Amino acid sequence: MVQLAIATGVIALATGLFLAPLSAQLDDQAMRRALAIAQTTAAEPHLDDALESSRPSRHGPVQNEAERIRAATGAEYVVIMDKRGVRWSHTDPDEIGHHVSTDPSVALSGQEVMQIDEGTLGRSARGKVPLRDEDGKVVGAVSVGIAYESVQERLLSTVPQLLAYAGGVLAVGALAAYLVARRLQRRTHDLAFSDISALLVEREAMLHGIREGFLALDKNGHIRLMNDEAQRLLDLRAEDTGRPLDAALPPGRTTDVLTGRASGADLLAVSGHRVLVANRMPTDDGGAVVTLRDRTELERLGRELDGTRGLIDALRAQDHEHANRLHTLLGLLELGLHEEAAEFVTQAVGVHRATAEQVTERIHDPLLAALLVGKATVATERGASLSISPRTHLPDRLVDPHSLVTILGNLVDNALDATSGERDAQLEAEVRAEGGTAIVRVSDNGPGVPEERRSEIFTEGWTTKEPPRHGQRGIGLALVRRLAERYGGSAQVGERPGGGAVFTVTVPDALSEELSGACGTAPQETVTETHAPRRAEARTQGPEGATEAGQ
Repeated sequence: MVQLAIATGVIALATGLFLAPLSAQLDDQAMRRALAIAQTTAAEPHLDDALESSRPSRHGPVQNEAERIRAATGAEYVVIMDKRGVRWSHTDPDEIGHHVSTDPSVALSGQEVMQIDEGTLGRSARGKVPLRDEDGKVVGAVSVGIAYESVQERLLSTVPQLLAYAGGVLAVGALAAYLVARRLQRRTHDLAFSDISALLVEREAMLHGIREGFLALDKNGHIRLMNDEAQRLLDLRAEDTGRPLDAALPPGRTTDVLTGRASGADLLAVSGHRVLVANRMPTDDGGAVVTLRDRTELERLGRELDGTRGLIDALRAQDHEHANRLHTLLGLLELGLHEEAAEFVTQAVGVHRATAEQVTERIHDPLLAALLVGKATVATERGASLSISPRTHLPDRLVDPHSLVTILGNLVDNALDATSGERDAQLEAEVRAEGGTAIVRVSDNGPGVPEERRSEIFTEGWTTKEPPRHGQRGIGLALVRRLAERYGGSAQVGERPGGGAVFTVTVPDALSEELSGACGTAPQETVTETHAPRRAEARTQGPEGATEAGQ
């Protein structure tokens, strides 16, 4: 209706603007026609002689010539006057011999006149020209009139035709407005403008209020819309809106998942140090909508849950072993073998103390030390042996110990899973500093990694294991690589001498300058004594520390 109203108004305005100059144009044409007839009449030969040699009468030669011209041209009147302004011809013979009703001075002065004026015959379009003799002397004037009613009739006769054209244009405009309105309704799903405005406000509030990342892509893969959470999870900027997704994100699995090159539901991706779950749904216009959930905390809790379950199993086994040792000790005491009983207790306690002291003497950071002590206990209960490499030595107060804890914990867990079910399973962990660079190496005597699969093992979602109950696998090694690359390092896998796999992770700038310079300068006894309290402190640092406390 709005489009129809606009089209009708525009057509009415255009019609009015056309009629206004048309009326003036018809008036001008009538006056020019009258002037042309007057000029033709004044050019008639012997008319000036008849005007000078006869008297004005209703049957005189001037009257007869004027009436002939009037009848031939269709003019309303042809009036010929002398220099005094007295008529020598007129449509009404009774007016002959009388003075003209309008001022003839301009024409008698030798000038031509065009005008719309009132006379004895009513309103008319007039043309007046001087009448000259053979010498060019003005002897009179000729006045020709075109009835103004005929001009109005011409104007009115064009109105129906003009209205017909306007009606046709209006019909075409109405049809176009209808088609546009129907197309607009289909595109907007029959929503009114007020509903669209309300939906836009609600969409903005929803997009920026939800805690899930939202990304809308057009059919060409350009970012059409994203909310604040998507910017945070993918490290994007508001300026990236409109850019191709491949240009806004680095190449990798995350980009493949978001662009649809990797298909599936609840696909895992790693962005920086975040673990994301992505779902991509195509839209009718060829684009897609991607939702992102941050599972970093959930994955961390899941790994902690796995560690806690492993710790519980280890504690349950230790409780069973402890009961057996108590029964053995009770039997030795009842048999009176006191020296054997004391030796048995010393040996049982010394094995665990030696393991803890071996770790803390070489790794001075409490978080990493507690992690290795706990992992050694879990490995023992799972029938594997976790040893510390003689080259291991790491000073205290790393720049980011939590990143190294994540790297080392994932590598050890991966090695434990790889050697699960192996007889005489052996693992070796090495953590050392070279200047400011930390090097983490974990090896196992499991089946190893085929050379053709080594480029895929650090890819998100790649795994050969069954997923746990709390989520999916294929995240740990991907996180290890991302953490290493975030510091400018690398993660590699190779073959262990004698069979198995060796994972090596290099983390540059992991130690501050003063600490890296002090690496390896403290005496062994001093280091052990100094960090003994920290071992106790590590027992309160988290699940890994709780492992040592349980031991």
